[in-house]
Amino acid sequence: MRRSYVVALALISVLLVGTTIAFYSKYRKSVANYALATAEQESMRHRYEQAVNEIVVIQDSLNAIVVGEGTIRGLPAGDRNEVQLPPTLHDQVLTRIAILKGAIERTKERIQELDSRLKNNRVKIAGLEKMIAGLRKLAAEKEERIEQLATQVDTLQTQVSGLSAEVQGQQQELAQRQQELAEKQHELATIFYTIGTKKELTRSGIVEAKGGVLGLGKTLKPSGHFDQTVFTPLDTDQENVIRIPSDKARVLSAQPVSSYTIQPVGKGMVELRIVDPKEFRKVKQVVILTT
Repeated sequence: MRRSYVVALALISVLLVGTTIAFYSKYRKSVANYALATAEQESMRHRYEQAVNEIVVIQDSLNAIVVGEGTIRGLPAGDRNEVQLPPTLHDQVLTRIAILKGAIERTKERIQELDSRLKNNRVKIAGLEKMIAGLRKLAAEKEERIEQLATQVDTLQTQVSGLSAEVQGQQQELAQRQQELAEKQHELATIFYTIGTKKELTRSGIVEAKGGVLGLGKTLKPSGHFDQTVFTPLDTDQENVIRIPSDKARVLSAQPVSSYTIQPVGKGMVELRIVDPKEFRKVKQVVILTT
C-alpha cells in the first residue's frame, strides 16, 4: 500500500515537472515571439516615420517649385548662385525651364526610390500609398505646366523671330528710302557753276552773243550747252558761298537776283553768297562772268 502511494506520488511529480517544463517552454517561446513582434512593430514604426518625413520633404520640395515667368524658385540658394544666366532673355527663360525640369526629375526619382524601398520592406499602409500617389500627381502637374511653358516659349520665340525678320526688312526698306531721299535731296540741292571771262566762256560754247541789230547791241546769254568738265558741282544744302577770283563778276544765267548777293571780300576777290537756296537752284547751271 505504502509502495503504491510512493509510486503514485512519483508519477504525479513527473507529470508536474513535465507540465512545468512544457509551460516554461511555451512561456519562453511566447516571450520570444512578443519580443520579435515588438521589434518588428518598432521597426515598422521607424520605417513609417521615416517614410512620412521623406514624404513631407518631397512635398515641400514640390510646393517650392513654382513655375512662373522671370523667376527661378524651388532651388537651393547655392544652386541659384551657381547658375550663370545667358545674356538674352530667350536663353534665360530656356535655362530656367531646364532647371525646373531637372528639379522635377530629381523629385520623381526620390518618389520612386521611396516607393521601391517601402515595397522591398513590405510596408503596405493605405495612408502612405495615398500620399505617394498624391506626390506623383503633383509632380505630373508641375511637369505638365513646365512643358506648357516650354511650348509657349517656343511659340513666342517663333513669333519674335518672325517679327524680328519683319522689323529688319522694314528697317532695310526704310534705310533704302532714306538713302534714296538723301540722294534725291542732294540732286535737288546741287547746282553746277562755271566761272570765266567773256572770251573763255564763248570759246567753250557756254555763252553766246544774242540779239542786237547789225551786230550791234548783242548781249551774252547762256547757250544751254552743258559741258560737265567745265562746271563745278555745289551742294547748296551744305555750302552757300562761291569765291570768285576777280575784282568784278556778274551772273549771266537766269537765277533770281533776289536769291544771291555778290560782294568784294578782298583785293582781286569777290564772293557770291546764296541767300535763298531754293530759288537759286531752280536753274541748275550757274554761269558767272568775270571782268
